[in-house]
This record gives sequence, structure tokens and C-alpha cells, in this order.
Amino acid sequence: MSSILDRTSSPFDLRIQYGGDPSQFAELRFPSGKGPFPLLFVVHGGFWQSHYDLSHVGHLCAAFTTRGVIACNIEYRRIGNSGGGWPGTFQDINLATRNIIQTLSPDPRFDLTRTAIIGHSAGGHLALWLVGSHRISKDSPLHSDLKQGITSAISLAGVSDLRLAWKQKLGHGIVARLMGGTPEEHPDRYNAGSPIELLPTGTNQVLVHGTNDNIVPVSQSEAYVEKAEKLGDRPTLVSLQGIGHYELIDPESEVWPTVADAVLSLLGLHGHHTQSPKFQ
Repeated sequence: MSSILDRTSSPFDLRIQYGGDPSQFAELRFPSGKGPFPLLFVVHGGFWQSHYDLSHVGHLCAAFTTRGVIACNIEYRRIGNSGGGWPGTFQDINLATRNIIQTLSPDPRFDLTRTAIIGHSAGGHLALWLVGSHRISKDSPLHSDLKQGITSAISLAGVSDLRLAWKQKLGHGIVARLMGGTPEEHPDRYNAGSPIELLPTGTNQVLVHGTNDNIVPVSQSEAYVEKAEKLGDRPTLVSLQGIGHYELIDPESEVWPTVADAVLSLLGLHGHHTQSPKFQ
């Protein structure tokens, strides 16, 4: 298993507070050079629990920065934090991406036309949810009148179907804690909070999943892509044979080049990744 959870994270360049809660902040890393550079929002996993924070995806952020991408690592209220879970965890991702784009828009290093969001595990759920959030019904607390500007998402071993995740007892039944109850008790919440229920989204989506993942099974991504295709979306599924859960966020793993390529092509950087700014 990858030791990514134990490694010390690399330093970030700038911290932005996007809301009033101590957990509502993001850490930005900028490539060297003038840019303009695309922006990648990064959402960490940990089954939505406060026990896990954003530090373990710092290596992924730093790796993308060397490829000419501004990496924005989002912290958010989680289960165990005041206001975490339903609906605050979802609302934080929406608020963070909006506020940070607004904050960065005057910065000449930021290319507003190229933004994407990537998430791992529970973060993959939130990334896919965000690009489908324009389809949430008006009576939901997750509904927003403002159009979400991000139309590209990458899910790394993501939880894309909350009803299925509840049935599969993922994270020892953690989904019911996130949602404040079971799918039977709160069908409306699951309709608004589960990415598979928001299809078709009309967005660019790449789902990367290891076939040996015993934390979030690959069936999560397979079911999502199958339904998305039936409804007219064209997501890409990258199944990695024999790969587990944590390799996908480890820049030292054998599958990292595959992950990096998927992201860079969504950001319009394909073919440039050998020339990171520091080598130019």
C-alpha cells in the first residue's frame, strides 16, 4: 500500500479563507513563470470525516504545479466538524470554487477559461457532484441560483452513487452519517447529493479507478459511466488493472503518469507536460 498518508506535505504558496468557519479555506500552489496557467481544484477524501484533512493530497497538488497548473487544495467542513455533513459539506465545495475563482480572477497568472476539479474517494464524489449541481431541484438546500462555472471533473476512485455506497456499506455505513439518514429516510437528499442522480450533466468527466480497490469498489465508477452514456453524456472511464485506492494520488506510483495525462488533457495541456516551467 502507498505511504502517501504518512508523508509530510510540501509547502503551499497562499492560503485563502473562503468562508467564516476555520475549515473553510484553501491552499494554493503556483507554477513558476508568468502564465497564464489553468486552475485545478483538488478535493481530498477520507469518507467525508474530520479525521482526514487536506494535507495528504499536497503531493498531488505539488506534482501538478510542476506541470504548469495552479493547484487549489480545498478544505471543507466534514463529519465531526460543526456544520459538516448534510448540507454543509456540499455547500462548502460550491462556495469555495466560486469565491476562489472570484478572488483569483484579477491575477494575470490565472487562465479563467481553463478550470477543472479533481477529487479522490469522497473528494471524487464531491467533484462529480459539483459539475452536476446545476441539475439540483429548486426545493433542495443544495440548489444554487448561480451557475457553476466548472465543467470538467476528474474522479479518482470516487464514490459516485451514494445509494449504492449505502448498500455496499462503504466506510462502515458512513454515507448515512454524511446524509443524516438512509436513502429510505431521505430520498430527496440522495437525489440532490448523489452524482449519479444528477446525470446527464453535459460536462467533461474522467473517472479513474483501480480494479483492486477494496475501499471504494470499481463498480461505483462503472455504474456511473454506464448510466451517463445511456443518458447521452460521454464520460471517460480509466480502469487500472490490479491497482488499489491510494496509488491514484501518489505521484511516485506507477499509475501516476496515467492520472496526470487525464488531468492535463482536460486542461488543454496535453503534450506540454515534459516541459515544466522550471525546465524552460
